Amino acid sequence: MDYNATPERPASVSYRALFLIAALALLASSLWRSLGLSELWLDIDTTPRVVTPRGSLAADEQSTIELFEAASPAVVHINTRRRVRNFFTRNLEEIPEGSGSGFLWDDAGHVVTNFHVIRGADSALITLKNHNAWEAKLVGYDQATDLAVLRIMAPTEDLQPIALGSSSDLRVGQKVFAIGNPFGLDQTLTTGVISGLDREIMSVGGYPIQDVIQTDAAINPGNSGGALLDSAGRLIGVNTAILSPAGTSAGVGFAVPADTVNHIVPRIIRMGQKQRAGLGVDLVDSSSAGSLGLKSGLLIIRVSPGSAAERAGLRQTVIENGRIRFGDVILGMDGRAVNQKEDLLRLLDEREVGETVELQIDRDGEAVELSIQLMAIG
Repeated sequence: MDYNATPERPASVSYRALFLIAALALLASSLWRSLGLSELWLDIDTTPRVVTPRGSLAADEQSTIELFEAASPAVVHINTRRRVRNFFTRNLEEIPEGSGSGFLWDDAGHVVTNFHVIRGADSALITLKNHNAWEAKLVGYDQATDLAVLRIMAPTEDLQPIALGSSSDLRVGQKVFAIGNPFGLDQTLTTGVISGLDREIMSVGGYPIQDVIQTDAAINPGNSGGALLDSAGRLIGVNTAILSPAGTSAGVGFAVPADTVNHIVPRIIRMGQKQRAGLGVDLVDSSSAGSLGLKSGLLIIRVSPGSAAERAGLRQTVIENGRIRFGDVILGMDGRAVNQKEDLLRLLDEREVGETVELQIDRDGEAVELSIQLMAIG
């Protein structure tokens, strides 16, 4: 490489081009002035425009604003964390687990949310509308209804409990308002109507939740545990699930009804965890055991040792000498037929631990009725 070479002189054509551009610019300027365009340009008003007065808000807008302002202080943002061991230091550290919504149940600091919001978390931080954040303590939960109760030790003046309504008299077409924290965006309001009633969905614990409210108000990840309100600003449901293959709102959301919430939450606060009544058996329903010749009822596969079922004398399925001897088949409880496991779970959910029920069973082709005192399960 020759570093001493003399730089090449620019071609003379470059000077001609510059001269031509300058001449064209002078010509354009002269033409602009001769046509008076410069004065026309200076006459254009570039000051900001006067704002047109809006007037009063529409009545429905004003009522929605008032509803949100009255109810939103009761809705909280929940961030959960999980403890993990650092691979290098071997120290326990907390990492974010997820986020969701909840609402203040009373002025004692109890917060209601979905069980699946706090499931698997080791701690939770609850942020109020005033942006004050408080460490939460788990009071208890009920997997069967996907409800959980946390508690924060915030001052009473920061705690505004939500107004409670009833879900027994709802009608399809009523307006509803959902407040929550979708995608971590706190204090978000969406609106819609009740699009269906008496729905049934499965909880994270595998139990059927009955009388669920269906709504087209947008419910997205992060809305879970938030409040579904009626037009009076009262709680009518807890936003729980969406029906969407994409995982975002498709206009079909579900809420646990307020009457269920008002039945379960006080028990959780009182006992720490709602005790569910059960038999202590493993079952197969007729739809799963058709190949075994079961046409109706629930076949008992196993009876747990020491359970209510064992004390009542219920028989399980066993294998003897290489042959299957079927156990009892539960056909009904208190005269109400059962064909699916969900049927029995619904009936048991109406009863309390310690109550006695009558089971109608098929034992080797013979109809038998047994009394059984229900036990606490799960």
